Amino acid sequence: MKILKYSSLSLLFAAALMFSSCNSDDPTPVEGKDGIIADQNDPDLVVADLQGEITGDITLAASQNWILTGALVVKDGGKLTIEAGTVIKAAAGGTNVYIAVEQNAEIQAVGTAAAPIKITSNAASPKGGDWGGLLLMGNAGITGGSTAVTEIVNFIYGGSNDADDSGDIAYLTLEYTGAIINDEKEFNGLTLYGVGSGTSINNVFINYGNDDAIEFFGGTVNISNLLVVNAKDDMFDWTQGYRGTATNVYGIRENGFDEKSNDPRGLEGDGNLDGLTPSALPQSNPTITNLTIVNRSTVADGMADVVKIRRGSSATLTNAHVIFSADAPAPGDFVDMTDGAGDAAGTASVNISGTGTNIDTGDNKAGANNATITIADPANTGCPTTIFAWTGYTF
Repeated sequence: MKILKYSSLSLLFAAALMFSSCNSDDPTPVEGKDGIIADQNDPDLVVADLQGEITGDITLAASQNWILTGALVVKDGGKLTIEAGTVIKAAAGGTNVYIAVEQNAEIQAVGTAAAPIKITSNAASPKGGDWGGLLLMGNAGITGGSTAVTEIVNFIYGGSNDADDSGDIAYLTLEYTGAIINDEKEFNGLTLYGVGSGTSINNVFINYGNDDAIEFFGGTVNISNLLVVNAKDDMFDWTQGYRGTATNVYGIRENGFDEKSNDPRGLEGDGNLDGLTPSALPQSNPTITNLTIVNRSTVADGMADVVKIRRGSSATLTNAHVIFSADAPAPGDFVDMTDGAGDAAGTASVNISGTGTNIDTGDNKAGANNATITIADPANTGCPTTIFAWTGYTF
């Protein structure tokens, strides 16, 4: 009888422990998961919970409904391939949701006109800032010639290999990016940190962003065929010694899009980061060919400047055209080459034209270094729209 009684108590105690364990708030670890995605069969590669550190060669298939729920980081030596036609939906509301490609890692996100890749928000009512965006870190030169740490998330970028190759991106849509960390730090749509000229980027559509659509921090990467719609801050931005080329760039603020930062611009270019190292090399000197900037928004101060080049930056901008609708308020300046932290380099050259009731093409500031501003007559043609047919956007 004592044995039976002891056994009964043991069973009751074991049951109580089991019940307590099952009802604990502590998460039950999933066997084999460690946050690292080493191969295609890794238990951390979950279609409905895409996040983790990629160390192997991983492909995201177009046949799957991928949900990005956290940071997906391609580590040094890792490779991420996203098949043409793939759609990735990012969980909304978190600054920890983004895709990053570290130095010496690779991304192959090559869609086609018929089967583009889309990374968008998973929210029922999506908006700019729902998720972070796409970040690439390369080994190309930045101002000062060393390395630096990204302003968000603390990745290393920069170096001495201007021909560095981070992979290939083509026919890619990024939507509802720009999650806010604080008043000074926000994600962009596509951020390129020290990315080299061996990287290929073309046919990119950035739609609704809570900060800049695209920003270059140094590097030499060349891009072509970029469409930006409804960026809250700058459409096109560079700093810290960017020296690549951009061909066929089209930015538009739509009628009814009233969100704006303190100083939204069509194009903003700095020679060095925040104007703090005016004598360090390299300073920014990109070449931009075929640029169109359109403002149809009626919000006051919706464009602080159309083109702002400053802080030691040079640039060669040709065949640029600006269009303001009749009810779009005038910009602060048409072309402004001045800044309290340093004016544009004297070698900067802007060839631009403008149409619209509130466009004053004579409202220009060449700066202390006498940068060249040429108002084209007849008007420039700017960027063609037919190249963006693959996006489905109606101009």
